[in-house]
Amino acid sequence: MKGDTPSIDLVYLWVDGNDPKWQAKRNAFFGRKVENSSSNFNGRYVNNDELKYSLRSVERYAPWIRKIFIVTDNQKPKWLNISNPKIQIIDQNDILPHKSLPCFNSNVLEHFLYKMPNLSEHFLLSNDDMFLNKTVLSTTFFAKDGFPIIRLIRKPFRRFRWFLREQIFKKPHKLYSKALFNAAELVKQKFGFFYNGLPHHNIDSYLKSDCIRVAEQIFKNEIDLTKMNHIRNANDVQRIVYSYVALAKKRGHLRYVSNVESLHVHIQKDRHYEKLKKFNPTFFCMNDTEYADDNDRMKLKMWLNTRFPEKSEFEK
Repeated sequence: MKGDTPSIDLVYLWVDGNDPKWQAKRNAFFGRKVENSSSNFNGRYVNNDELKYSLRSVERYAPWIRKIFIVTDNQKPKWLNISNPKIQIIDQNDILPHKSLPCFNSNVLEHFLYKMPNLSEHFLLSNDDMFLNKTVLSTTFFAKDGFPIIRLIRKPFRRFRWFLREQIFKKPHKLYSKALFNAAELVKQKFGFFYNGLPHHNIDSYLKSDCIRVAEQIFKNEIDLTKMNHIRNANDVQRIVYSYVALAKKRGHLRYVSNVESLHVHIQKDRHYEKLKKFNPTFFCMNDTEYADDNDRMKLKMWLNTRFPEKSEFEK
């Protein structure tokens, strides 16, 4: 990188969906008890203590991280040592405008992360179910020129496949897929490039100044519409838009990943645990889905405790 290695912060989004107060807030917003759906299934919010183990992986494999921000909805993990100088809890209500509250939509929250006080120019973003499996360096995430390394999964003919599914087979797309496609279409219209690659569903790299430029200038109107969506909506613009713009403006380095580098595990699938053992990737995500049950979640906890058994400095 130019000059000295930059300070790099790590940002987590975290919610304890088991918290009765949080459940009451969500149910009050919907006017009913929320049932499982593709946009609001239990696994999206349930707390399996993944954050504890993700932080253990960060302490072991990326001790050079400057500061760790944990963005929550007026919550704190009971086990977290908040007196640790590296840890800072950010209440989403302090960075979200009134029009976006209450917020049960990560697509909205992610458009406001750059507003966090004292966030470094170079930062990483992770969900609590994402883990490091090997030692990583600052150069794992940012190239020598200081621009982010953007990891995507190769998806050839994505636009054509979208058209087939939507127009020919008349099969509805999930809201997550729509948010990704919306981002890609915006970049295509503005810059003439359609990026087929999809998120690798693990820790991603960003420049704060680029996020500001996209959210407040380039796609301000479109992102402002997303900010009104308290839950996931068909017109959401997913944060991949920042990475696509970085690529279009030659302010990022595209890297397509394989299972050897980044693996996405569905916790209800035993064969995925076998893949994890086989490929031994640098990054892995233990994804709770609408198809997982409590037995799958118990298995996940046991596995994580075996993989990362030692308490970190971030625990009481």
